[in-house]
Amino acid sequence: MTQTTSEKHVGFKVDEAAGQALSLWFNDSIEFAHGCRISVRIKDVLCHYRSRFQEIAVFETERLGRMLVLDNITMLTEFDEAAYHEMIVHVPLLTHPRPVKVLVIGGGDGGTIREVLKHPSVEEVHLCELDEEVVKACRAHIPSLACAFDDPRVKAYYEDGAKFVKERPAAYDVIIVDSTDPIGPGQVLFQRPFYADMYSALKEDGMVVTQCESIHLHREVIRGVADFAKEIYPRIGYYYTLVPTYPSGVIGFMCCSRRYDPLRDFDEKRAEVLTDLRYYTPEIHRAAFVLPRFAHGLV
Repeated sequence: MTQTTSEKHVGFKVDEAAGQALSLWFNDSIEFAHGCRISVRIKDVLCHYRSRFQEIAVFETERLGRMLVLDNITMLTEFDEAAYHEMIVHVPLLTHPRPVKVLVIGGGDGGTIREVLKHPSVEEVHLCELDEEVVKACRAHIPSLACAFDDPRVKAYYEDGAKFVKERPAAYDVIIVDSTDPIGPGQVLFQRPFYADMYSALKEDGMVVTQCESIHLHREVIRGVADFAKEIYPRIGYYYTLVPTYPSGVIGFMCCSRRYDPLRDFDEKRAEVLTDLRYYTPEIHRAAFVLPRFAHGLV
């Protein structure tokens, strides 16, 4: 593969060891991870371009399958995406007794809606993604996730998620926020007004689950969200999953509910009949809410 100056811009690194061919690496450059980053050996660049909102790249990696990168930050790899997508979806959808209408904010790769559609009660899924080019790139290059966009129950909107929920009162059984980190445009999704607007966008017994960072690296972010969320929602909780290609290997979720408790009310019988799962189990559902000693008191 011919190396170009643009590769340096998106975090490529080329190593030439004695007697070995050139090898191409992607270096995740996120500054939000307290100086942590990972390097992934890649075989090919499937796409790399700038949309109106961000830089988009999809790589074929040597060991991790295909990899989506936005603004030089790893969003997912096929190797471990199930640990994230299954946990952000099945915890709330197995807690709510009959989720019919679901909103996904972000999630343009399609992995979250793929998991939502595994629940037979779901009749309608709205996806609100700011950047349509993310969806196009994933449909073209990561069909293992983006195949869900072909389902007739899915309707995609390309607009600002914070504005979207403000305009839809009492509309959804479950809202899932599959967001980027609280930097740049993603900051608003970690603030009190957005959580209040989501509360209003839920039906009277609705639930929200949001991506809410790592207990190892971002405890102040988690504590800040929990402090205002507990003033809005009758029940909140925090749980986590293990994703090796994310900084610290751990990513967590804030669960906010108008009625149901994710430990007391989740339906284990429905969980047992879900198919094509790689990570989620009822036992992991329960265990994910048990935080290590250093994280006690965050929520």
